[in-house]
Amino acid sequence: MLKKPAILLLDEATSALDSESEKLVQEALDKFMIGRTTLVIAHRLSTIRKADLVAGLQQGSVSEIGTHDELFVKGENGVYAKLIRMQEAAHETAMSNARKSSASLSIDASHPNYKLEKLAFKEQASSFWRLAKVNSPEWLYALIGSIGSVVCGFLSAFFAYVLSAVLTFPLGYCWENLTKRVREKMFSAVLKNEMAWFDQEENESARIAARLSLDANNNTPLMLVACTAGFVLQWRLALVLVAAFPVVAATVLQKMFMTGFSGDLEAAHAKATQLAGEAIANVRTVAAFNSEKKIVGLFVSNLEILLRRCFWKGQISGSGYGIAQFALYASYALGLWYASWLVKHGISDFSKTIRVFMVLMVSANGAAETLTLAPDFIKGDRAMRSVFELLDHRNEIEPDDSDATPVPDRLRGEVELKHVDFSYPSRPDMPVFRDLSLRARAGKTLALVGPSGCGKSSVIALIQTFYDPSSGRVMIDGKDIRKCNLKSLGRHIAVVPQEPCLFATSIYENIAYGHDSATEAEIIEAATLANAHKFISGLPEGYKTFVRERGVQLSGGQKQRIAIARAFVRKAELMLLDEAISAIDAESERSVQEALDRACIGKTTIIVAHRLSTIRNANLIAVIDDGKVAEQGSHSQLLKNPPDGIYARMIQLQRFSNNQVIGVASSSSSLTRPNDDQRES
Repeated sequence: MLKKPAILLLDEATSALDSESEKLVQEALDKFMIGRTTLVIAHRLSTIRKADLVAGLQQGSVSEIGTHDELFVKGENGVYAKLIRMQEAAHETAMSNARKSSASLSIDASHPNYKLEKLAFKEQASSFWRLAKVNSPEWLYALIGSIGSVVCGFLSAFFAYVLSAVLTFPLGYCWENLTKRVREKMFSAVLKNEMAWFDQEENESARIAARLSLDANNNTPLMLVACTAGFVLQWRLALVLVAAFPVVAATVLQKMFMTGFSGDLEAAHAKATQLAGEAIANVRTVAAFNSEKKIVGLFVSNLEILLRRCFWKGQISGSGYGIAQFALYASYALGLWYASWLVKHGISDFSKTIRVFMVLMVSANGAAETLTLAPDFIKGDRAMRSVFELLDHRNEIEPDDSDATPVPDRLRGEVELKHVDFSYPSRPDMPVFRDLSLRARAGKTLALVGPSGCGKSSVIALIQTFYDPSSGRVMIDGKDIRKCNLKSLGRHIAVVPQEPCLFATSIYENIAYGHDSATEAEIIEAATLANAHKFISGLPEGYKTFVRERGVQLSGGQKQRIAIARAFVRKAELMLLDEAISAIDAESERSVQEALDRACIGKTTIIVAHRLSTIRNANLIAVIDDGKVAEQGSHSQLLKNPPDGIYARMIQLQRFSNNQVIGVASSSSSLTRPNDDQRES
């Protein structure tokens, strides 16, 4: 609305709202649409009753088009009229029992919405061949020397290769296996964490990468030996060379400083990368609001920060490197000059002087190279602490506790919440439940209804042991689930969430995820029950069709039906349905609802619903409001409550939405149907 567009696209804009919220939002949308070209996608037909033109789509093409009145008079031959009849049938069925004890309240089927440098290893195979005929008088000596050189060169290369293999293979083998083992343990530890751990800000979208540095060696003994040997052989030269060691240290400090500077660059680069990743993941939203320019601007502004920092890094790094290299080779020059002075004045012989120079300079270089690994060592130390902090994290909810009470192979499925107080760990000052008590009898259906945000889905989360209640108990078959082995308990629970989660694999594997040992026949049976087999078989590759991450190329209803099939194949004693058919059109809804009814026979079923027509046959309906059970009873019992009751008020709101569609159509239709009074008589 803030954008004030000329063209407005509404894709199930009010689908996930309860009836009261829907009415308010729909009124606001109706006002906002005045004078704007508006395209509405809807399953809930009450939201399109005032549309100037309604187009019915079937099998990828427009099967009919016209106004609401024009399409309705087509009767059973029209797609639109058929959908209205289905919603009206759901409405009439839901109210058939209520009319005996209540005013003529009606139910409408409302519908929520449904995504090395390849070091160009030019092994500079330096093949070098020269000087064949220079010393021809001494050809025999030249031949022997050449053969010796070849042998020596071959041995050097051979030993270099052998030593490299001896060093590289064992350490590389250890490194790769260590990395694999640590990553497996870390990933396993992440998956075992309770939901509250993922709610913490520092763990949002966390990708944990372990990089441990094992190459740094402690070279302090080498320096002690080198200095001792130098002072024994020629103490004067040793003093001069040792005095130059701070220059080497300065080069190390400069490298360490640049490493710290690079850390800031990495943080800035990570921010820009995160922005780009989020924009790509939500490219449809970006394109819908024409925000490409804004996103690119934000990305460029982050890169400009990087550019400025890289410029100063280049200036400092280049200048520092030049000064460091000058100082290093100046110390070499000083050492060589003083060594030649000692030899010239007979204070020391050439052999001792060269030995002292080489021992101390090579040792100093070795120490410098070791010290340059200090930042990597520090980084590796931090990584190790982070890894072991994660591995040593003690879960408040341990999913596979060997000391926990084992769960039987079969459950009766009786679920009870006793005096439960609960608030999310990330929002401890905002209680969700206050002394909530609920009971779902074994093999029966409990429906949870109430305004949006009242905590219906939180009940599902507590039963799934995602969170522990602040006080009170959640019990299954009379046992506190906190004392049960949660991994084995999970095998007896099947869930259909409001937002279906599909993995980047085939449809077959997405369904089989519900039961690892399921056969192909069982998977097809589950898909058929969920009314998914027909559309899956219509795909070019059928069940082998690859579903990209989050199922982005499937519609909301198709994803939901795959999620339902996944729950069916599990064959669990406890079914948790959180708006299970919210993203399914009216035509599919009836068959899927029938499938759900069949699949839930003899199973304890807990349903979260906004669409009240889907829970009319529930054994018990609990209305949750303000963290407590405000009303409970069967559908007909709740309708006997005063008209200002929460459930009755929700029914009235849905009746109002339903009658606005059906009533307008009836007044203009040539098809005569008995009114409410005639039916009651």
